[in-house]
Amino acid sequence: MAEYEKLNAELDSFDDDVDGDEQKDKYLTFHIGKEDYGIEIRHVIEIIVMQEITVVPDMPDFIIGVINLRGQVISVMDIRARFKLEAREYDDRTCIIVVKINDISVGLIVDTVNEVIDIPENQMDPPPRTHAGVGSSYIKGMGKVDNKVKILLDIEKILYEEELEQVRSL
Repeated sequence: MAEYEKLNAELDSFDDDVDGDEQKDKYLTFHIGKEDYGIEIRHVIEIIVMQEITVVPDMPDFIIGVINLRGQVISVMDIRARFKLEAREYDDRTCIIVVKINDISVGLIVDTVNEVIDIPENQMDPPPRTHAGVGSSYIKGMGKVDNKVKILLDIEKILYEEELEQVRSL
């Protein structure tokens, strides 16, 4: 919990960045399964602990329901399910990253959050033509950090237009 507060404070410090210079090349990294992923912090609203999720019928499999976040109903997506990865029990490290996708707030359930890091464009490679389990349409690039690779997601493509419409209607 304290680690989320620290990361949220760091994210809040970028809110005052009107022209986006401080947010450029900054990614919130998180872990799903055996891989590290990242999303641009300009899309991240906050990180919250797991909450009670209300199941909504007739939604895509990976939209597992909605939460009430300070009076706002937010759809929640299980990223493991979206990427067709093996399901696992939620634990005390599982959290929800609340992001803004085309003016819609969506919660992304991830195994654990890591940190905010800089990944300049010159340390990014284009996505591979195939990547087991994750549609390359969601991948913005492969970030090279030290000796590791972070899969950088294009958060605006994580939901297709028809899925966004379903979420928007909630």
